[in-house]
Amino acid sequence: MTSAHHVDIHRVGPDALPDWLRPLARAARTITPRQLSRWLPPPQGGRQSAVLVLFGEAPSGPELLLLQRATSLRAHAGQSSFPGGALDPADGDPEGEGPLRAALREAAEETGLDPAGVRVFATLPRLYIPVSGFVVSPVLGWWHEPTPVAPMDPAETARVFTVPLAELVDATSRGTALHPSGYRGPCFLVADTLVWGFTAGLIDRILYYAGWEEPWDHQREIPLDHRA
Repeated sequence: MTSAHHVDIHRVGPDALPDWLRPLARAARTITPRQLSRWLPPPQGGRQSAVLVLFGEAPSGPELLLLQRATSLRAHAGQSSFPGGALDPADGDPEGEGPLRAALREAAEETGLDPAGVRVFATLPRLYIPVSGFVVSPVLGWWHEPTPVAPMDPAETARVFTVPLAELVDATSRGTALHPSGYRGPCFLVADTLVWGFTAGLIDRILYYAGWEEPWDHQREIPLDHRA
């Protein structure tokens, strides 16, 4: 990661969003932590971090930006995730705009996107990733002016890609991931990869509370091998 640099935050309200994205902006105002995850931050401790949940619109329809981590990484190797990472001191107050600035900065560092083209419309409640100790603030953004994206550091990021919302809500893309550790959670077979874990759990809840979810088979189980 490079050191933090100044990132301007462009906030917008629901009225500035495309019609299809407004239900999520409205829902985000009242979502509680326990509606998103059973893993909540401890009263103290944890590493403050943020992810950018960035929605864009391609000619084929709405889409979501994701990246796939390099297989050589020690933690979460090969997993798909949102752009993001730990807050730097220069990002500012973790209780203020620090998470927003961190999410935009990390997304720029990982994918090369221009933060000036992103409109932040909400921040969801902080969640917790027990395996890494991260306390994560999901920052919701509208890709108002898309710019080209690609892995900026191949040692960290294998690829950057978008997934159409139509594929995420398609029942044939959905299932329940089973990890040898006993973990069970939503997963998505999209873009030649299996999205699972924290990222898939958050996508699942976003689809539900935005009213985008379509019926799918919760009994469809997809085992993860021990390396996943």
